[in-house]
Amino acid sequence: MFDTLRTAVPAAQQAAGYADTLREILQQPATWQGTFDLLRSTAVRQQVALALAAQPGHVVLTGSGSSIYIGECLAPLLQGGLGIPVQAIAAGNLLTHWRSVLPPGPGLLISLARSGDSPESGGVVSLLLERAPAWRHLVITCNANGKLATHYRDEPRVSVLVLDERTNDRSLVMTSSFTNLLLGGTALLQGTPAAPAAGAISAAAADAQHLFDTHADAIAALAQRNFTSAVYLGSGAAFGAAREGALKMLEMTGGQVVTMAETFLGLRHGPMSFVHPQTVIVAMLSPDPAVRRYECDLLRELSRKQLGLAKLVIGTEVPADVLAPQDLGIVTRTVDAGAEVAAVLDGVVAAQLLAFFRCLQLGAKPDTPSEGVLTRVVEDFAIHGAAP
Repeated sequence: MFDTLRTAVPAAQQAAGYADTLREILQQPATWQGTFDLLRSTAVRQQVALALAAQPGHVVLTGSGSSIYIGECLAPLLQGGLGIPVQAIAAGNLLTHWRSVLPPGPGLLISLARSGDSPESGGVVSLLLERAPAWRHLVITCNANGKLATHYRDEPRVSVLVLDERTNDRSLVMTSSFTNLLLGGTALLQGTPAAPAAGAISAAAADAQHLFDTHADAIAALAQRNFTSAVYLGSGAAFGAAREGALKMLEMTGGQVVTMAETFLGLRHGPMSFVHPQTVIVAMLSPDPAVRRYECDLLRELSRKQLGLAKLVIGTEVPADVLAPQDLGIVTRTVDAGAEVAAVLDGVVAAQLLAFFRCLQLGAKPDTPSEGVLTRVVEDFAIHGAAP
């Protein structure tokens, strides 16, 4: 099935409404290498050095929708590597409650954005430049012509990192923009022991390509099963990836598949009641063996209780006893420096494919799901003055 979709002539792909989404999913292995090379360039190193020059006491990652989930993936990685507090705060919360949620400065605010044109993006930066002047700003975006990339050119407190134009996804849903912005955020780790190694990115790219070539039809078959809900599980940095996977399925199916994201350990505390006979479980396993033992115990419990329709489990090690006959396990390679980043990238790709195939199965168009409800960039809305 997958080869039929990806080898169809462009006109047929456009007519079926999946040309942009499929191209952007498939280009990820190549674009990851390009982004990684960009991060090691002298220009980017200088931008990062400038952003960190004031020795911020806190780092805050912000964005909206998928972009804040990127921040949730990055926060534990950056905090572990930089040794300073790092947290993700949604742009909407900063816009309305900045005085109570923004840590004391001086700090560094990292704005993550595909287009850089959503109302909250510029609203937050402008607000904090005025009301929290001790904070510096680093914009990481896929759009060189967006407001975030162009509006603050003369502001010395704002640095901008623009990724390759190919990552500025045309589809409504974020796919390659998500994973490349995630990789772009690791620029702050360059020069530290926590920086992802070239081998880790190469391994993640090879695993993603192997997933396309070997496992896509099995994921498509899972997407054709009669499920009405999906739960996504992740620990640490992968929890943000689980949140993104849940959003992808919700967006691409127009809400026909109800979704939830949770940590493996958190699922037992009430949310397990969400798992019904028509629920698919997507589990993104940690590359850390100590963490993975907890995660696999939870998967075994789900099997013992006969909860859910089927599981999609992806990780560097997938024990056979966590998989039932109806489940799908995808094994990725083990890497050293950057293992957690690589695991998150590949987990997100698997979730993207599942949502893509489910969208098609339901007769919708992945490029423009929920037409008339959602838009690629959130429509303009009034930015009201915040209290001083």
